[in-house]
Amino acid sequence: MGKIFCLMGKSSSGKDTIFKNLINEEALKPIVSYTTRPMRINEVEGREYHFINKETLDLYEAENKVIEQRVYQTVHGPWHYATIDDGQINLKTTNYIIIVTLEAYNSLVKYFGQEYIIPIYIEVEDSIRLERAISRERKQINPNYEEICRRFLADSVDFSKEALKEAHIQSFYQNINLEDCMKNIKKDIYKLI
Repeated sequence: MGKIFCLMGKSSSGKDTIFKNLINEEALKPIVSYTTRPMRINEVEGREYHFINKETLDLYEAENKVIEQRVYQTVHGPWHYATIDDGQINLKTTNYIIIVTLEAYNSLVKYFGQEYIIPIYIEVEDSIRLERAISRERKQINPNYEEICRRFLADSVDFSKEALKEAHIQSFYQNINLEDCMKNIKKDIYKLI
């Protein structure tokens, strides 16, 4: 049976970069989540996310296809993120990788069972994360520094030590050096598949 490897960590911890490296591995197939937030520069529909509107998300809910969903109250209004049972997951034949929040991880465990869901928690010192976030935001057409601040503060609550312990997250991968971090993650993934 396949596994779903759940890549998570606070904002600007390097999840997207690690995810892109891991999907180049033949053993892992990405699960593409859905979001109502606007597409960022260099994002592609169906690669980072499926970009939908709230009405489309409501249709998936009416069809009982929403595995998990989160909503964030941003300075631009609510942004929804969801994993949809749209036929892309087949644990009988395939191993998957997905970027999730701790809340989404817990929902996936509840939906599929703990034995199929493997956490990969990325850690980076707060000052480095904040520098990365500001640097990335500067590249946007309309930088939104308020949203960076909101996410930074929300991450402290969402990924508190207590919340991680409650979710039974015990393995942490330090992303100080990307190459070393990737090596440790790949080693542990290949032990499990």
